[in-house]
Amino acid sequence: MHLMLGSEAMAFGVKLCRPQVIAAYPITPQTHIVECLADMVEGGKLTPCRFVTVESELSSISVALGASGAGARVFTATSSQGLALMHEILHWVAGMRLPVVLANANRALGGPWILYMDQTDSLSQRDTGWIQVYCASVQEALDMVPLAYRVAENHLLPVMVVMDGFWISHTMEPVSVPSQGDIDAFLPPRSDRLFMDLSDPQALGAPTSSTTFYAIKREIQDEMEGVLRGFLDYAKEYASFSGRLYRIVEAWHMDDAEVALVGLGGIIGTARYTCSILRSRGIRAGVVFPRFFRPFPVEGMRDALRNVKVVVAMNRAFSPGVGGQLTQEIKWALYSLDSPPRVVDWMAGLGGVDPTPEAIEEAVVRALQGEDVIWMENPVGPQR
Repeated sequence: MHLMLGSEAMAFGVKLCRPQVIAAYPITPQTHIVECLADMVEGGKLTPCRFVTVESELSSISVALGASGAGARVFTATSSQGLALMHEILHWVAGMRLPVVLANANRALGGPWILYMDQTDSLSQRDTGWIQVYCASVQEALDMVPLAYRVAENHLLPVMVVMDGFWISHTMEPVSVPSQGDIDAFLPPRSDRLFMDLSDPQALGAPTSSTTFYAIKREIQDEMEGVLRGFLDYAKEYASFSGRLYRIVEAWHMDDAEVALVGLGGIIGTARYTCSILRSRGIRAGVVFPRFFRPFPVEGMRDALRNVKVVVAMNRAFSPGVGGQLTQEIKWALYSLDSPPRVVDWMAGLGGVDPTPEAIEEAVVRALQGEDVIWMENPVGPQR
C-alpha cells in the first residue's frame, strides 16, 4: 500500500498505461497530475513518451487529437475553464472516434471567479460524445485510468475520467498499485486501424454528406450502448489481479431502502456514512452511485431504485431554468416504470460547498416531508 494524493494516484494510473504522448497545460486543481507525469518522463520512469507543454487547453486537446490520429496512446488533463476552452475540439475527438483519455479534476465554472469544486465543468460537456466515468476515492482515481483506456481503445470512443477537485485530487488515502506486468497484460498496445498511415492513406474528420454524418452519430450511440456491456467484462478481468471489482452502478443498503441518496464522485463517501446515522434513527436509507454518467446506466438505475419511495438526487451542478442535471437523468431513467419513485432535486453543493452529514440528513427529512426541490439557507447544514 502507498499513501498518495488523488492527483498522484491518477498520474500513477496513467504511467502504468504507457502513454506515448502527454499534452499538458496547468490549471488548478489538476496541475499535480501533469506535474507528476512530467517528473516521470524527465526521470526516465515513463519512456518512450513525448511530454508536450502547450500554451492553452485548446492546444492541449488539439495535440491529443493529432497524436491519437497518428496512432499514439495519448493523455491530457484539465479542470474548469480549461475544459470549457476544449469544448469545440471535444466534439471533434468524439466524432472522429479517437480513443483519447482525459482526466478532469472538477472545479466550478465562473462567473463569479472561483477556485473551488463542483461538477459544472464536466456536466457541461455531457453532450459532446465523450464517455464520462466518476471516481469516489483516491484508489478509484488510479484504477479508472487503465479501465478507461481499455474502454476507449476497444470501443473507439474518448473517455473522461472525473474526480472531485481538492476533495479527492488533494486528499491522501492508502492506495494499492497494480504491477506493471498485470497492466501490460490487461492493456496491450493500441492496435486499431483508426489512424493516419502513409502506406494506406485515409481521411480523418473530412467533409461528409448529411446521410454519412447521420450514420456516424447513430454508430456512436450504438457503441455507447455496448460500452456498459463491455465494462462488465473489463472490470471482472481487472478484479482478477487487483482484487477490486467495480460495478457500473454501486449500491449500499438498498435491499429494504425507502429513500435513496444518489450522487456522483466523492459525495458518496459522506452519503454512506450519513446512511448509517439515518438508519439508527429509523429511516431506511440507501445510497446509489452511477459510476458512468455517459453512457447513463438506465437499466442499472431502474434495478437499484425501482422499490424505493423517494430518490434524493445530490446535485453538485445544475442547468439554470431546469434544475440538477443528475435529477434530469434519474427522472428519465425511471420514467417508464409502472410506479416510479418521487425524485427530489436537491442542490447539494456548488462552488466548493461540501455537504456535511447534517446537511444530508436535513435534505432527506425535507424530501420525506414532501419537498420536491431543495435549496438550503445554510448549505453546509446546521452546526451542533
